This record gives sequence, structure tokens and C-alpha cells, in this order.
Amino acid sequence: MLKRVLPVFAVLSLGGCASDMQAGDPFADMFGGVPEARAARVAAAVAAHPLGTEQNPVRVNMPAGQRSYLGRLRCANGKAPTFHRIGSAGDGPYGTIIDGYQVDCPGSQPASNVIFLDMYHPNHVETKAPPGYTIVP
Repeated sequence: MLKRVLPVFAVLSLGGCASDMQAGDPFADMFGGVPEARAARVAAAVAAHPLGTEQNPVRVNMPAGQRSYLGRLRCANGKAPTFHRIGSAGDGPYGTIIDGYQVDCPGSQPASNVIFLDMYHPNHVETKAPPGYTIVP
């Protein structure tokens, strides 16, 4: 009996916590996304830095959004780069964890680069590319 009750209790407990989360709460931001008004303010402030850097990570929606964005990137020679996740890079400017991806463009410039992405932006689709790259729709 206890084995059946604990998972149900855990789910119900998390549901209660989710309703108590407030804007600006890092836990809420991670699982509910960065509130759009705050994201817009931060985006304006970080625009002075190149897109894809730790100071201005590419905003996407979850790991699928990371792969989708990187799949739309093109190297300077027009070819699709190869990429792989190298790990989390800690807190980014939006207050959420950012991930670094190694992006390689053999025979093109830049030949190798790390691009940082912030996956906690469910309503944002990035249409710009980091310097040295283009992006397809």
C-alpha cells in the first residue's frame, strides 16, 4: 500500500507547489519559462553582446528547441554545422541555466565555436544567427 501512496503523494505535492510559484522564482522560471516581460527587458540589455555568447544566449524552448535552432544554423560556406552539447554553463543573464554547444564548420570560418543557449523561453523563436553564421527559416 505504501508503495502506491508515495508516488501519488509526490505528484500531488508538486502540483501544490507549482500553484504557489511566483514570477521571479528560479524554480518557476525553469519549469514555466522566463516571464515574457522580464525576458524582453533582459533581451534589450544583453543585445550589446553578440548572440550566442554567455552574455547573450540564444533563447529557445527546451532541449528540442536547442536542437531545432542549431539544426537551422548554416556555416559561412552554407553547409549545416555539426554540434554537440558540452554541458551547462551556470546561470545566464535571464536567471536560468544556460547550455554550451560545440558547433563545428569544417572548411569554413569560424571552424569551431561554442554557442550558448537558454532553453527556458517557451514563446520565443529566435530568427537571428550568431556572428559568422546564417539561419534558415
